[in-house]
Amino acid sequence: MASHRKPRSRTPGPRTAPVVGITTAALTSIALLSQSATAAPSAPPKPSLEEVQKKVDTLYHQAGVATEKYNSAKERTTKQQKRVGDLLDDVAQRTEKLNKARQELGTFAAAQYRTGAVSDTATLLLADDAQDYFDQDHLMSRLTSRQKKAVDDYQTEQAATTKKRTEAAKSLETLTTSQATLRSTKRDVQQKLGDARELLSKLTAEEKARLAAIEKKKQEAARKKAEELARQQAEAEAKRKAAEEARQKENPGTGSGSGTGAGSGSTGSGYAAKAAKVIDFAESQMGKPYVWGATGPDSYDCSGLTQAAWKAAGISLPRTTWDQVKVGTTVTTANAQPGDLVFFYDDISHVGIYIGDGKMIHAPKPGANVRVESIYYMPIHSVVRPA
Repeated sequence: MASHRKPRSRTPGPRTAPVVGITTAALTSIALLSQSATAAPSAPPKPSLEEVQKKVDTLYHQAGVATEKYNSAKERTTKQQKRVGDLLDDVAQRTEKLNKARQELGTFAAAQYRTGAVSDTATLLLADDAQDYFDQDHLMSRLTSRQKKAVDDYQTEQAATTKKRTEAAKSLETLTTSQATLRSTKRDVQQKLGDARELLSKLTAEEKARLAAIEKKKQEAARKKAEELARQQAEAEAKRKAAEEARQKENPGTGSGSGTGAGSGSTGSGYAAKAAKVIDFAESQMGKPYVWGATGPDSYDCSGLTQAAWKAAGISLPRTTWDQVKVGTTVTTANAQPGDLVFFYDDISHVGIYIGDGKMIHAPKPGANVRVESIYYMPIHSVVRPA
């Protein structure tokens, strides 16, 4: 029996067109994604001038720290080289004495051999352990006083020479370590300075001019702080003199006191005379370039300048800022006197010579010359009076 259902009508062929459209869109998206994936990453944004200045200042500061490490390593290396040389000279002299003592023992041994006797001295020279042999009473009783002295001298020189050779070997090891540290810190300084130069070299002429304006603004702010300190010190000095004059009137003939400067009764004419020599020397070095690790006479780093200046006044300072800060008496910034050393940063990596009125002479950084600057140009750590 035939079915009375009507066959379902089918949609004509064009129904497949949307599938083709979707496929085309997908391929286009894949192509775009592929292009995005293979495209080079976008360049990082160019840092602002303030960021460049901060980075350069940080690199110079880090180079200053590395310079003081280099100075310290160089000082240790120099001392160690001298010690090693002295020890080697001492070993050579003791070896010569040891050889003479051995020759004298050999003379005794030869004499005993010619007489046909068993040579105790020869046996001694061939013994593995001389001390055990010396401990035998029968030998000691048969040695003459001269022979015994020769044996004692030989034993003493042998022990002393061995000890000095051991010391020399250890000193050579220490010297090798110091020399490695010296090379490492030198590379560190050079790397920091190279990075700073590279940053600055990428600036345009306009950017360099703007950076110079930022630097000038910083210097101006530091100058105003120095002027304020100078004003405060002048007021303190005026009060000190007024008080001294009042005491003079109340007690005539008591003298004018030895204090000099703002609120400082501890600095007398002796310190002032030395400080004058220090400042005279520092002023004569103005305009000479900063060179890391330099101690003069043609160039200086910061601690090299302070060391040379105080040497001109007859005072020997250590080489590094970290050691110089320990020499003398710490005073407040308000009581700073000409000749005092002003140290900067928490890590004490920079130093200048105070000349009064809130100013100092210092060797600033690579690319700059020895100059006068406000002590507020950098964060102050402490002020020290060396003598």
